[in-house]
Amino acid sequence: MSKSMFNAPHFQSVEAAREYLEALRWGSERICPHCGTVNESFGTKKPGVYRCRAKECRKDFSVTTKSVMESSHIKLNVWLQAFFLMSSSKKGISSHQLHRALGITYKSAWFLTHRIREAMRAGGLVPPMGGAGKTVEIDETYIGRLEGMPKMRTGGAHKNVVLTLVERGGSARSFHIDSTSMAHVLPIIRENVKRESIIMTDEASVYRPLGAEYLSHDAVNHSAKEYVRYNADDVITTNTVEGYYSIFKRGMKGVYQHCKEKHLHRYLSEFDFRYSNRVALGIDDGERADLAVKGAAGKRLTYRQTN
Repeated sequence: MSKSMFNAPHFQSVEAAREYLEALRWGSERICPHCGTVNESFGTKKPGVYRCRAKECRKDFSVTTKSVMESSHIKLNVWLQAFFLMSSSKKGISSHQLHRALGITYKSAWFLTHRIREAMRAGGLVPPMGGAGKTVEIDETYIGRLEGMPKMRTGGAHKNVVLTLVERGGSARSFHIDSTSMAHVLPIIRENVKRESIIMTDEASVYRPLGAEYLSHDAVNHSAKEYVRYNADDVITTNTVEGYYSIFKRGMKGVYQHCKEKHLHRYLSEFDFRYSNRVALGIDDGERADLAVKGAAGKRLTYRQTN
């Protein structure tokens, strides 16, 4: 791993990292994370610690308060290095590699990666994807093994089910679901895809009701070895969402190798984040890392929550 990528001041110095984080999170308006007042705080004797002037508050805070970085003993410049590495590694980066690259313990690296995945998670109310004339591809896949289930050679009954929605030329959203039944699949699609969208799926019967609910619904018949079909208006295929799964599975099997069922949703957030902020959409590695850092605000993840 090249050391030259960390030549920027905010990767080298704790103070520079703090200034960089303050610019990203606050800009020119320092906001108290406790009460929300703007530019009503003053510096204390502790570097990077401010005190709110509001009478009803008067609490101390820093740029990491009420974020995934709060109460961390890892240096801020190391945090920024980790954000960059996880944001720029297309198929992910293991905790073992981070612990070696950053000079921290494996336990710290493991917890750090989960907190960064939490920062990458899309929070709050997320608007539906798709829209007029836009195509959303939908597919499901199987990964890992359900806890308590024995190893089986075939079938997916013993595996975790992942449902993914990908807007062509846009973002991806993945969900860890209990099964591929209509009761588990259709509500997610209805909540996350605009009705005027064009839907592309495979021939699975679970998707059949979508034709009456969306602008159009076309399917490719994979069982007949059909992977793409052309008509006058569009290309009928699910190759885009399958391309997402190719990256996801290479990362999960080749980089991470082991993932407990209860953590799968965080890994999905990580792969969704990188895909939705990829170079093809004009977002480079540095900008992607900055977006992940901004996503850290307002989120907390304790070690107890990960065990």
